[in-house]
Amino acid sequence: MADALVTLDGVTKTYSGITALDSVGFTIAAGEAVCLAGENGSGKSTLIKILAGVEQPDRGRITFGGTQQGALNPRLSAEAGIKVIFQDFSLFPNLTVAENIAFSAEIGAGARLVHKARVQDTARRTLARIGVDIPLGAAVETLSVAHKQLVAICRALATEARLIIMDEPTTALTEREVRVLLDIIRRLKADGVAVLFVSHKLAEVLEVCEKVVVLRNGQKVAEGPAHDFDAASLTRHMTGRDVAATPPTPLPASAPELMRVQGLHKDGAFADVSFTLRAGEVLGVSGLLGSGRTALAKALFGLVAPERGTITLDGKSIALGNPLAAAEAGIGYVPEDRLTEGLFLTQSILQNISIGRLGAHAGASGVLNLAGLIDEARDWLKRLSVKAPDPDAPVRSLSGGNQQRVVLARWMARSPRVLVLNGPSVGVDVGSKSEIHGIIAQLAAQGLGVIVISDDLPEVLATCHRILVMKAGKLVDDLPTGQVSETDLAHRLAS
Repeated sequence: MADALVTLDGVTKTYSGITALDSVGFTIAAGEAVCLAGENGSGKSTLIKILAGVEQPDRGRITFGGTQQGALNPRLSAEAGIKVIFQDFSLFPNLTVAENIAFSAEIGAGARLVHKARVQDTARRTLARIGVDIPLGAAVETLSVAHKQLVAICRALATEARLIIMDEPTTALTEREVRVLLDIIRRLKADGVAVLFVSHKLAEVLEVCEKVVVLRNGQKVAEGPAHDFDAASLTRHMTGRDVAATPPTPLPASAPELMRVQGLHKDGAFADVSFTLRAGEVLGVSGLLGSGRTALAKALFGLVAPERGTITLDGKSIALGNPLAAAEAGIGYVPEDRLTEGLFLTQSILQNISIGRLGAHAGASGVLNLAGLIDEARDWLKRLSVKAPDPDAPVRSLSGGNQQRVVLARWMARSPRVLVLNGPSVGVDVGSKSEIHGIIAQLAAQGLGVIVISDDLPEVLATCHRILVMKAGKLVDDLPTGQVSETDLAHRLAS
């Protein structure tokens, strides 16, 4: 193994008396991939920000290439070859794909004028490296979550880098795209580029990394060769407990039909989609990127307007393409991208939960019963175990798992009959993921119909009674989970 490229020794960081990192130290060698594992709130993000120069440690030493660093800042970190892909992508939504990819490379080269041909060439070559095709002239704000993630990865790859820090880079990627990314990491390592890889998908971590460092509550609790860990031991180190998946409780044969979707069609998205959902049933819809699964999820809530077809709930027809009608009928929707579609990030945790209940707490005169509204929101915080030290703090201050619970709490306060969950555990750590799966089971036990839209195969197998396989906009399989394995399901999605 090559000499250490980055060395951290006794790195400590506190915020208002709360210790985020406590004497953390490890090394990253040139050409080495290191997994930084830990639940949300373990200190991973703080450590990444320190390496990026965004935050300053209170004490400890950081060495780049044998040279001890003083007060880091983003410019010094970038000049040292540290490139970070943050979870929020940090893209320019109003710029094109090509402009976003080439931006850092152009700045680094000292370019004073924009040469469109050079920008296009940089973007084209970088996209080719990861084997994907995204229109170079498309505005980033129009892209799917998965394509935004790929653009962020390409922007990091377009610049000279000695260490690339990937913070949850595969969160919104399909299995095929993940394989491409892992191959890219292997090529980077062969070129002497180090990778600090942060992911909640433990199988990927163990496949691509030589070393694992585990943080819990700001402390390093484990470090060693990747081959010394498996998914169970890594989860135990991260959470301090064993987390086991439990299959869903069998659905009673007497469970009545709750929702019926018949002949739903949207040009270019999905065609002739028909299925039923029973009370207390968790129904999975799984497919690769481009299969139509997200468009279908949005159509069920009225965010996409099909040209034809019907949706009925409790025997009553629901107007298509009308989210207000869907919500009033009793359908809730938790989006895949909670940060831009599901939450008011600058508003408080309590306000995010109560926003859908203003009408219910307004008297005949229209005066809002604020105390009742807040009490109800606080009750949902308790019922869904949202870890929020200060409920009046902005919701962006919460971890990914707790943010997801806030979105769920907002809908549960409305007493829905059907809940559509698009990627319910995207960007959520293993402990929170297990807890969210438990919440899904509880909702089903209360008689709700739950539709889980996901390409996370262990997730749909662990939570769903049935799985609908979607390909090229059509439902091609209807599978009871007890009769299909993960390998078989992966083959059906990819074949």
